[in-house]
Amino acid sequence: MKIAVVGTGYVGLVVGACLAENGNTVICVDKEASKIATLNDGKMPIYEPGLEEIVRRNRHEERLSFTTDLTGAVNAAEIVFIAVGTPQDEDGSADLQHVLAVAREVGRAMNKYTVVVDKSTVPVGTAARVRDAIGRETTQAFSVVSNPEFLKQGAAVEDFMKPDRVVIGIDDARAQEVMRELYRPFTRTGAPIMFMDTASAELSKYAANALLATRISFMNEIANVCELVGADVDQVRRAIGADRRIGTSFLFPGVGYGGSCFPKDVKALVRAAADKGYAFDILRAVEAVNQSQKTRLVEKMESYFKGLKGRSIALWGLAFKPRTDDMREAPAIAIIERLLAKGATVRAYDPEAASTARSLFGNRITICEKGYDALSGVDALAVVTEWNEFREPDFDRMRTLMKSPVVFDGRNIYSPGQMQSLGFTYFSIGR
Repeated sequence: MKIAVVGTGYVGLVVGACLAENGNTVICVDKEASKIATLNDGKMPIYEPGLEEIVRRNRHEERLSFTTDLTGAVNAAEIVFIAVGTPQDEDGSADLQHVLAVAREVGRAMNKYTVVVDKSTVPVGTAARVRDAIGRETTQAFSVVSNPEFLKQGAAVEDFMKPDRVVIGIDDARAQEVMRELYRPFTRTGAPIMFMDTASAELSKYAANALLATRISFMNEIANVCELVGADVDQVRRAIGADRRIGTSFLFPGVGYGGSCFPKDVKALVRAAADKGYAFDILRAVEAVNQSQKTRLVEKMESYFKGLKGRSIALWGLAFKPRTDDMREAPAIAIIERLLAKGATVRAYDPEAASTARSLFGNRITICEKGYDALSGVDALAVVTEWNEFREPDFDRMRTLMKSPVVFDGRNIYSPGQMQSLGFTYFSIGR
């Protein structure tokens, strides 16, 4: 099939590359010429495991190309994906200006029947607004489909190629057959293609992310209670996770969630409910818990050191999760800002997010090229992101490098007993 994907951000690039990998001819469009030039030079604007290889292979096979020419891409395509950003507006709602601007451009460029697919995360009612925007610009027949993405950063390629389900909001049979044919190769192992009305499809993405965010905040609250009553959150987590009604996913306590999806989608769902006169109190609490959890490690440091002025703190991990360079809403940002406000200095290391961190903090913190470099002369180490390379470090070397062997483990990746036996003063979450 011939496909255009408008937007070469995280979602658009993954979608375009994975569709090309299955034999489709895909043109990815972006108005940012420098980004298209970077992609045409064979370089990646984001870090996502496996994505670079797929892009390189499909460019070589001439199934995947990149351009700033939206009209040409739409003319060549039978399906057009809109995968541009929906940044959070000041009131918490999703800003649809980019989606609707692209819809108008697609309408003006359309020269035949085209299926237009909303792939961006959008609030309920967006499909109707996109249909309206396109309809004002063309007399061609077209269909608008809602097809939310459920991609985990760090595993996005696998999630797209082997989905749990494909959700498609649709209102006409012609487009339904086109979408069924498009996704059939990805669902051969039995994953369902779930056709439904567009409102239900649009709400499904927000509901899924909001529920996962709720589990995280709930488990962080349980961890905080564990500290007060002397319980071990790992034991509690295993006990409740063994319940088949609950399961084990997203029950790991830590320093809060971040990234491009959970914070924005929770706020957008709260706002959408408020616009209809409904106070979504559970999600308001989820947000509040998450914000306070992000600085819990700093509170532990303040308590231990009796103040942080003049202290040097190392951070291992800056991205909001492993296997990505994304620092949007990352807990590390709140932790660093609080440490600096309290008079501490910060030395930080992340395997992929160093460049992003430099753009955020400039020379206010020291970004190190190697993990052990961050430990030189520090009063304590805070583990903020659970990259695999942090799980089995050289503890003897750590003790030698650090001014004092104190570790604040925001991801519970070490054993308290082991750390004590190795001579570390150790703090974790809920244990």
